[in-house]
Parts: sequence; C-alpha cells; structure tokens
Amino acid sequence: MGFVSNFIFSSQEKTNPPNFIFILADDQGWNGTSVRMNDTIPYSASDFYETPNLEKLAKKGMKFSNAYGSAPVCAPSRYSIQFGQTPARLQMIRVGMNTNHIDHNSSNTLAKQIKKTNSSYKAAHFGKWGMDSDPKTLGYDKSDGPTKNKDGFFDYDSRELQWGNNISEDPKKIFSITEKAIDFIEENAQKKTPFYLQLSHYAIHSNLMMTKKSYEKYSKKEKGKIHNNIGLAAMTENLDQSVGLIMKKLKELGIENNTYIIYSSDNGSVPIIVPRRYYKQSYNYPLSRGKWDAMEGGIRVPMIISGPNIEPNSYSATNISFSDLLPTIIDIISSKKIKDKSLDGGSFKDILFGKSKTIKRPTNGLIFHVPYENGIALKRAHSAIIQDNYKLVKFYDNDEIQLFDLNTDIYEENDLYQKKGKIAKRLETSLMNYLSGVKAPKWQPGITWKFNTLKKINSFH
Repeated sequence: MGFVSNFIFSSQEKTNPPNFIFILADDQGWNGTSVRMNDTIPYSASDFYETPNLEKLAKKGMKFSNAYGSAPVCAPSRYSIQFGQTPARLQMIRVGMNTNHIDHNSSNTLAKQIKKTNSSYKAAHFGKWGMDSDPKTLGYDKSDGPTKNKDGFFDYDSRELQWGNNISEDPKKIFSITEKAIDFIEENAQKKTPFYLQLSHYAIHSNLMMTKKSYEKYSKKEKGKIHNNIGLAAMTENLDQSVGLIMKKLKELGIENNTYIIYSSDNGSVPIIVPRRYYKQSYNYPLSRGKWDAMEGGIRVPMIISGPNIEPNSYSATNISFSDLLPTIIDIISSKKIKDKSLDGGSFKDILFGKSKTIKRPTNGLIFHVPYENGIALKRAHSAIIQDNYKLVKFYDNDEIQLFDLNTDIYEENDLYQKKGKIAKRLETSLMNYLSGVKAPKWQPGITWKFNTLKKINSFH
C-alpha cells in the first residue's frame, strides 16, 4: 500500500553532502539510558544503567523529550521509519503480520528517496530488519538481509533463556554488526561517497545477553529504585559501547563534522520482567505501562541527534515521531519540503537548526493504533492521538475516552475527560476522521493480536 508521490527536489545544492547514521535500539525505554531526556524530571534517566557515550552524543547535539516510536511494538514502527507513514495508514499494526497489501517496491521509501534526491548516496542496513521484505527491495545497497528477532538470539518458548543472564563476547551481535557498520563507513569515507547507514540493534530485546565484564560490574553495583535488573543494565552498557565505537571511527576518519547521528528506540521498554500482569511500577516510570500499549511507557522513546548546524547540548520539547524522519532527512539534503498528503510526517530540520519549535505535517498530531486485544498488555483494543500537550486514548470495547495533559501529567494519572469535554471531543473527532480516511483496520469483538492478516480481520474504519 505505497503512496503516490508529488515529491519535488532541487538539484544537488551542496558539494559535500552530509552522511546519516541512524542507530536504533530495540525495546529501550525513554528512561533507559543515563541521559536525562527531560532536565526537570530526574527519573527521565535511568537510576542504574550507564551510557557514557550517549551522554557524549547528547552534549554534542539535541535531545528530544517528546519523541515517539510510531507503535508500541517493533514491526509497525520500523515500517513507519521506511515509509514516512503511520502504521494505521500502512494497515500494518502488529509483529508477524502479513503485509502483501504493502507495496515494498514503491519508489517512496527512505533509502530510495535519499538516492532520488542525490544519486551519489549509498545506503546500508545492518542488524534487525524486522519487516516482511528485504532491505534491498527498499533501496539498501548492503544489508544483513530480512533479519528478525531470532537472528539476534531470541527464544520465544524459553523464559529461562529469555530472562536469564547469558554471557557472550558478542551479546546480541552488538559488536559484529558494529564492525560491519564501520567497514561500510570506512569504504564510503575513502571514496568520499555520502551515505545513509541504519544500524538496528537486537539489543536490548530478550534474550538477555551481555559480556562477562559488564555483568560483573552491575552485579556489584547498588540497584536503583526503578531499574534493578543486572542483565538489562549490562546489555545496555554493551549497546552504548557500540555508539562509542561509531563516534570514534567518525572522528578518526575526519567526517564527524559532516555526519548526523540519530539515536532512538523502536518502542518503549517491557514494563517489567515476567510476570507482567501484577506489576505496580513499570521500568518506564514515571511513564505509565510499557511495550504493547499506546500509553506513554509504550511509545515515548529516547531521541538524540547530533550533526552539522545542530547546537551542542540543545533540547526540544516538540512532539516528533518516526514518520517525521524521512521528510527531515530529505529536507536536510535538499532544502526542500516534501508536499504529499499521504505522507504523515513533516520535517523538523528547522527545529534541529534552532529556527523553529513547530512542525508542519499533512496529518494533525501523532496517531497510534492498537486495534486488537492483547492479554499481556491492557487487554483492550485502543487508539490514541497527541495534539500539542493533550493526549486522548479511546478504548473500543466500550468507547471509553481518557484525556491527559502531558505537560503536567506524563504519568497519565489525571483523566481530564469530564473537565475538558470540548477538547476531548475535538481530539476524538480528529482521531476517528483520520482512521476513517486511511481505512485503518478496525477492532471487532474477538479480534486479538493473533489476527495476522487483513482478510482475517476483515473490518475497517
């Protein structure tokens, strides 16, 4: 289900086009690093994990306190990155879903649009692809192929392997895929070829894996009140070491000042290690709940970006999401905005460069769509919309509406629906109009996360 494009690009405007490296973690929560994502909220950084290289990256660039993955699970978020569209528009709503309805050969994917803007670019993807396609089909010159969780050591049927501490010198392939990334960087630096590199880590998704050294370090460290799992802490530091290796190589090659580094995670952290149904406080605290839900803990993610024309140690509270990445990168390369109503994202280049605090999008607000029941999460099909500081969540089993002011209540504890009915009605209308406009899959009684084809769901807004 690709989109018809009216993209208009200028000829190459820069003699030295910038490079882009997107480092994507798996299941790392908003507070899952030692970078405080909101300076006024202490627990917006981990009270146990250490990520010194991400701290260096944040000092070199801009951190976003209100950045969102496009879904509370990985595959829909990854599709959104590549297509610049919401999972609702793509009708891609869950992991393992059949995606024959999506045009993977579309010319309007991220890597293809970069090359259309400037044909000298090369593109590579290493690590977890997590999509029902091949990276080559979407425009990548080099990749590890159509990899999924199992390629990064994931044992669905074994809780012992998933949540036990497994020692490895290459945990979750962190260092081997980093080596491939560095080889690609070196190759293109030598040829003076601009590149887009996406390094999608399997970490910190289970199975828990870490080096012996990092495990021993956190075994001896005093645990935090929010984060206390030794394995997650150790693996997080190993992941951070990959970021350091990339930054070091860019400096060695003399291209760090012409390279954008984008760091984020596909969705929020698991709320807690099993059993999840009875937890009182999520790993994502102060955000509510976690992976699998469109509450803040499931969708708000860390986001740090450094690169040319970005003020060091800067900060933005503007709402951004993964669908914004494609138009932003194209805008940076070509200084042209993409004008296409079927593209949900908008460029935030002017925010990065300190020229604005707002984004213009074809779609008003951020949309999150979870139209199925999930026994390990809220158990209720729901959708959400964020416009400015307000967030509305609609549950489909009984049409319950919840409204939160995220400026004052990121905990999502104070439901304002009764007090601010007009705002709630406006947001609900906007949400439902959008879902109807894109013919998003619609929940009906009995539809669970196991429904993996549109034909089986057979219900649309």
